[in-house]
Amino acid sequence: MADAGPKPKLWPQVLQKLGLAGPTDLVLHFPLRFEDESSVCSLASLSTEFGFWSEQASPSVQCQVEVLESQVVFKPRRMLKVRVKDDSGEAQLRFIYFNASMQAAMVKGARYRVIGVPRYSRLAGLEFIHPRLKKGWLSQEDLSQQPLRAVYPSTSGLTQDRLGQWIRRALDEHCPDEWLPEAYLKRLGLPSLPASIRALHAQMQPQASPFWNRIRLDEIVAQQLALRRARSSRHRASAPVLQDEKGLSQRLLQALPFKLTGAQQRAWLQVQTDLARPVATHRLVQGDVGSGKTVIAALAVAAAIGSGFQAAVMAPTEILAAQLHSKLSQWFEGFDLQLVFLKGGLSERDRRERLAGLADGTVSLAVGTHALIQERVKFARLGVSVVDEQHRFGVAQRIALREAGVHVLGMSATPIPRSLAMTYLADLDVSVIDERPPGREPIRTRLIAQSRREELVEPLSRLREQGSQAYWVCPVIEGQQDNEKALAALEETEQWLRPVLGDELGVVHGRLKAAEKQAVMQAFARGDFTVLLATTVIEVGVDVPAARVMVVDHAERFGLAQLHQLRGRVGRGSGQSSCILLYQEPLSEAAKVRLRALYETDDGFELARRDLALRGPGELLV
Repeated sequence: MADAGPKPKLWPQVLQKLGLAGPTDLVLHFPLRFEDESSVCSLASLSTEFGFWSEQASPSVQCQVEVLESQVVFKPRRMLKVRVKDDSGEAQLRFIYFNASMQAAMVKGARYRVIGVPRYSRLAGLEFIHPRLKKGWLSQEDLSQQPLRAVYPSTSGLTQDRLGQWIRRALDEHCPDEWLPEAYLKRLGLPSLPASIRALHAQMQPQASPFWNRIRLDEIVAQQLALRRARSSRHRASAPVLQDEKGLSQRLLQALPFKLTGAQQRAWLQVQTDLARPVATHRLVQGDVGSGKTVIAALAVAAAIGSGFQAAVMAPTEILAAQLHSKLSQWFEGFDLQLVFLKGGLSERDRRERLAGLADGTVSLAVGTHALIQERVKFARLGVSVVDEQHRFGVAQRIALREAGVHVLGMSATPIPRSLAMTYLADLDVSVIDERPPGREPIRTRLIAQSRREELVEPLSRLREQGSQAYWVCPVIEGQQDNEKALAALEETEQWLRPVLGDELGVVHGRLKAAEKQAVMQAFARGDFTVLLATTVIEVGVDVPAARVMVVDHAERFGLAQLHQLRGRVGRGSGQSSCILLYQEPLSEAAKVRLRALYETDDGFELARRDLALRGPGELLV
């Protein structure tokens, strides 16, 4: 592409950040909305039309205003506030990112055209956050000649003007040709592909328009073709035949202190059959939290080692990886095989020794986090890779294990929509464990308004004498992970609970060092604390059979999969367990749907189906 667009050999990194790898991606990068600069709205009309929309954005509008005053404030954060007016009323402009020249230009009496999305704040009234500004007012005749302006999804360092310029050049030089027969399109009542693309870049089209439907058709066809190619490629990929000549899996079954449920037996038979084939396995073992997926992983590991190969078990957090290492070490005790735990923070000497054992084959099993797929980690004869809580790993991390030419076994308590969509398309083999271990009762779920949380104090204070424990989970404030306010909810709850529980209250969160988190979790498992106050670091963690109560603070801020995982932290022992979801009123419709789903069912597969309906399938090929 010429000066108006990036050249393929010098493709800008800022476009790659948006997932735009070439000119065709630019052509298919459609606008979020359009800004109409041909008309002007009065501030009073906006206050009337959009004044009570607290969370939803109104369409972008243009106003011609005059500056009344401006000031820089420093709380809650540094920003430039500008008070403006027109003949009908007043509004506030807020700029978090600004420079000295912009601040100096906001003098009383200066006239601007403000283009942006109006919102209503109870404190400030009508306001615009980071609107576009154009100096001076236009006459009605000049306004009528202003074109619609497309606003595209962008990223920092890329202006709308530059992005729009590149997209227009891509449309001129790289717009795809029609590839479907005209008779077929006519039968479906759809326009051509080039016409649809140009129409969507020219002006806002309803979601049900034939132009969007044409794009959807191409996406579905491309998806099906790519899935067929991906499936064919996987079927051609070879993997070692793991028939367990040494009989380690059968030996493990006999040594276990429990018998497999019927569902576990079916799942193991399916996995065992896969491993004995020379084609790479891509199977997901899906079962509710606590249903016994780990033993299936252990049997797959035994089959690999019994066939003369190595195994890798990868977990998303060090806490879960440590639990898996402990459990597998216990089950394989006396089997005369060497296990290593790979994690961050190991001394260089320890790491070097463990890596050498994997490279020369003296280590049979490695358990760890994403450290297992670092470039330095080399296996002598890797036969199977187990990915626990697979939905918590990034796409690239899962692909790195799958491309090693080995069998891959994923485990998930609540598959995210991507996994479920792949199941619908038969691109992923699925084993379902739909039985609870004997003696475990269903978890009772309750919804309680945040204003009633005082009612929980007395029951919590009686847990110790009942021989029970509880989790209390607080959200990390979104967008504040690197800010001291991120743990505000947890700190406020600790101040409220500490006078009641004293030393019986333990606290754990992501800011603690790994060793500190591990120490607190182990102390809770020993019974040193009655209540563990935490963030979602305990979403996957140590099993505590005495934990029978889970309280989730501000449950409306959590996703469906997260809430189901948190609920699964309890109910791992005998007796009735409860999950209490505290919510802040008023609830959005989406939050109501999520909480209602948790209340109505504890079936992980059903929750994943509802999550699919709420959020969509994601990228199906990964």
